[in-house]
Amino acid sequence: MENRSENIRGALIMSACMAAFVLNDATVKLTASNLNIFQVMLLRGLFATLFIGLLAWHKKALFVRLSRSDWKVLALRTFGEVGGTLCFLTALFNMPIANATAILQALPLVITVGAALFLKQTVGWRRYFAVLVGFFGVLVIVRPGVDGFTVYAYWAIAAVIFVTLRDLVTVKISTHAPSLFIALVAAISICIVGGIMSLTEPWKPVSSIDLMLLAAAASFLIFGYLFAIMAMRVGEIAFVSPFRYTVLLWAIVLGIVIFDEIPDLWTMVGSTIVIAMGIYTFHRERMARRKTAVETLQNSPGGEK
Repeated sequence: MENRSENIRGALIMSACMAAFVLNDATVKLTASNLNIFQVMLLRGLFATLFIGLLAWHKKALFVRLSRSDWKVLALRTFGEVGGTLCFLTALFNMPIANATAILQALPLVITVGAALFLKQTVGWRRYFAVLVGFFGVLVIVRPGVDGFTVYAYWAIAAVIFVTLRDLVTVKISTHAPSLFIALVAAISICIVGGIMSLTEPWKPVSSIDLMLLAAAASFLIFGYLFAIMAMRVGEIAFVSPFRYTVLLWAIVLGIVIFDEIPDLWTMVGSTIVIAMGIYTFHRERMARRKTAVETLQNSPGGEK
């Protein structure tokens, strides 16, 4: 009974995490008509750097000594973070929030392939098949070559690739590096890139409302990161992880309420395919880990033969 209660709590926290991320996206999208992407990266990055910096200072994670190898991996991770942010914001500014979010749900599928190729993790044919079907779902959402297609969907796909790079290299960073310090480096880097790139375009006037929106967006983003950590520490990961896909429900609701964006039938069909394959991938990964754990126990001294 206690385990069930923990699972439910973890699922609720994960759903709240996804709501926070979508609120960040929606709040940023509200500034699209007034500011350019690079201004948003700079200003939201400043707020995020301030908030994360204060948290890191409170947790004594503001100054950390890392090895040279950790700095190299952190630089590669930051490259993925900045690239993913730039590509996703470009998509978000120019296409419905639900469509951009739906494409991003291919992330677990791409990570599955990346883990097999670069981390040498074992992936069975069932998960490869799920990835293939999931990619078909992405094509249904994007619909290249037909009416309703937007080239900005490719920016969302590029964001998936960059975020995959970020997540795959993160596992190579030693546990000596605190999560807050890693997040702070990412926030500072996004801020710097946004500031440099903003020099290439005319600076648009920033209203107090825009500043409040971007401060709110940074707050939602940080809450999302914190809730993500909390969710992984409550309940069973295999039960909690699929609730990541509630992000699409939040995106659809906010898209309709705030932006009057109603997803079409094919977007819903493609999203359903991607989500179904993602959940199936989580399920197969859970079964693979359980099998590995049983085999390890049986082969250990004193285990069953």
